[in-house]
Amino acid sequence: MAAPTLTITFLGTGTSSGVPMVACPCHVCTSPDQHDKRLRSSILVQSATTTIVVDTTPDFRQQMLTHQIKTIDAVLITHPHKDHIGGLDDTRAFQYFQQQPTSIYGNSFSIEGVKKELPYAFEGPLYPGVPSFDLHEIDLEPFIIGDIPVIPIMVWHHKLQVYGYRFGDFVYITDANNIDESEKQKIRDCKIFVVNALRYEQHISHYSMPEAIAVAQELNVEQTYFTHVSHQLGRHVEVNAKLPETMQLAYDNLQLVL
Repeated sequence: MAAPTLTITFLGTGTSSGVPMVACPCHVCTSPDQHDKRLRSSILVQSATTTIVVDTTPDFRQQMLTHQIKTIDAVLITHPHKDHIGGLDDTRAFQYFQQQPTSIYGNSFSIEGVKKELPYAFEGPLYPGVPSFDLHEIDLEPFIIGDIPVIPIMVWHHKLQVYGYRFGDFVYITDANNIDESEKQKIRDCKIFVVNALRYEQHISHYSMPEAIAVAQELNVEQTYFTHVSHQLGRHVEVNAKLPETMQLAYDNLQLVL
């Protein structure tokens, strides 16, 4: 099944601390440029009939209000770190208005992480009004949500297996510092490749900017956007000026149609 026309919205493009980081006086955190205001990393994937959120960050409520999202069909989890699932409780509003549980998709580690993050939603007796979830444990087999085909991609976040996702010609990878060759085949020749680039210096569990550029060039993608950016990388305009023509920093509220 070919993917329908998709609109991708970057709900957030910052690392776990966001940008600006609390209490930081650096030139990035004090920048007046709105491109340097980064909520925690998440995207919205929408067709004409289906809405998917990839990761519910601690900024999830603000992100949903900003984009006036009225319904969601599913949440895809990349991994269960706090900056990627910290907003799950705020899905309660969608459950109230849609009168159904929120469908959550993730690998076994992510599903267990959701249960640990919100034990009050799974351990009885359940208090009235707690969030309600329909949990779907996935592996690397493709699946479909509504009319949107999804291909999971396993990447390494140091020693942790994290899932990226491919939607048609769009690939989203966050929190990675290595990708097995078998999984790289799922990314090659896509039109849009989104990958984390934390800073210029090496990091134990994230791609540095030089490493992220090298991966994008190896995979022969048409256009690359870098996300999960820290204040250590530099100001948006300064970083973009140094990047190859087919690469640029993503920024909050950026929308792509493909």
